[in-house]
Amino acid sequence: MNYDQIMQLALERGFYFPSCEVYVDAQAGFWEYGPSGVSLKNKFVELWRRELVRRDRMMEIDGSQIMSQSVFVASGHLSSFADPIVTCQKCKSIFRADKLITEITSMVVPESADLSEFDKIILEKNIVCPRCKGRFDNAHKFNMMFKVDIGPESESAYLRPETCQSIFVDFPRLYKTMRGKLPIGIAQIGKSFRNEISPRQSLLRLREFYQAEIEVFCNPNKLDNLEKFSEVENTELRIMVGENIKTMTCKQSLDSGVLPNKLVTYYLGLLTEFYQKTGIDVTKSRLRKLGDKEKAFYASVAFDFEVETSTGWLELVACNYRSDYDLKSHANVSKEKFEVLDDDVKVLPHVFELSMGIDRSLYTILEHSFQDDKKNDRIVLSLKPYLAPVQVGILSLVKKDGLAEKAEEIFLNLRTKYDTFLDHSGAIGRRYRRLDEVGAPFAVTVDHQTLQDGTVTVRERDSMNQERIKISDLDLYLARETSYP
Repeated sequence: MNYDQIMQLALERGFYFPSCEVYVDAQAGFWEYGPSGVSLKNKFVELWRRELVRRDRMMEIDGSQIMSQSVFVASGHLSSFADPIVTCQKCKSIFRADKLITEITSMVVPESADLSEFDKIILEKNIVCPRCKGRFDNAHKFNMMFKVDIGPESESAYLRPETCQSIFVDFPRLYKTMRGKLPIGIAQIGKSFRNEISPRQSLLRLREFYQAEIEVFCNPNKLDNLEKFSEVENTELRIMVGENIKTMTCKQSLDSGVLPNKLVTYYLGLLTEFYQKTGIDVTKSRLRKLGDKEKAFYASVAFDFEVETSTGWLELVACNYRSDYDLKSHANVSKEKFEVLDDDVKVLPHVFELSMGIDRSLYTILEHSFQDDKKNDRIVLSLKPYLAPVQVGILSLVKKDGLAEKAEEIFLNLRTKYDTFLDHSGAIGRRYRRLDEVGAPFAVTVDHQTLQDGTVTVRERDSMNQERIKISDLDLYLARETSYP
């Protein structure tokens, strides 16, 4: 299994594909979800809501994608949200400096390193343009914000580079109108926009992408006063300690000082439990604490939840303790009050963030679910039944003798309760293989015996086992097998 196999499957089975691919001037970094991808994404989002938002009694909002310039002055994005780039003196090609160095020398240089450090390495390692062998100008910063002009007077605004800023600016109203009490989580799902220098590998680095962000507002003096910590104290985490990954419970990681407090540990436990239910192999995951030059400019402490894939370790969630950076900054620029009362004491809340990349998560689910079953000459996506784009395929053994009509009758009875696919075309084995490739956990086949005794054959995807089930029992069977855990 490798990235190219996942890409081929995604294109052939309607998971995702390049935007505007029929045009030669289509820009890189923009991808679209097909029917299978939309279904998988929607189910993933619903699992996120179920396991994080509703479980922790968070609030969810849906903010604007275009926000005023003042928001990003306050947030620091206009001054600090930039990547290091180098330009070839000869052919004028532009490259992201840290990625170029890594690809050519295997050295890992943090993107936040001083510009002079990039210049020094490029000179010492004699790195030249991969396209024309030309020399590079000195490294400089490129701001990744997408600017837009609003109205006839072209007032400046920006597409949001992250979904969290509307949560921060809306916090005073939300806390008051929803009768908030610290700690409180506010969540949002939506698209963010970053003018990436070198978008690549389909869903892994995009210019337009989905985020699921959670901002937990808390009293910095009560980070260890968390009764609900007991819910996750035995949940196992895989944490980078030095150069090694150690498996320890939330309680052990807290007691040993590997994680800083109960609040941070609790939400990392919830996050790990969520990913266990997505079908991602969490034995290939790790929580990695970021160094000072790696973490975002707004973070005082940061962990990345990373998962091993065929492309290397992939960051799925940025877990940042943003302290009071955001609320203090917005208060200073807007001149509004962001302090709240907590047990009759006025406090400016701190924020702990779980910023999840949905597209990357979906790619990882596909890769970790991908099986090349050479013994049975088939490709299988072993998706969790509650995430599968198609949950059950309804097949007629042949189209004649009333079997097609009976299959359509069953389809009509099930289609509003499950993601159901009706297929009469081709040999039955080929139809099974198509369902396997899209991750359908069950296939129901209507044959001549069905007309005699009212039973159908139900085939299970992973084992390929088959059993006869009464049509009247199908609904109950599928409800049990496709329900959330």
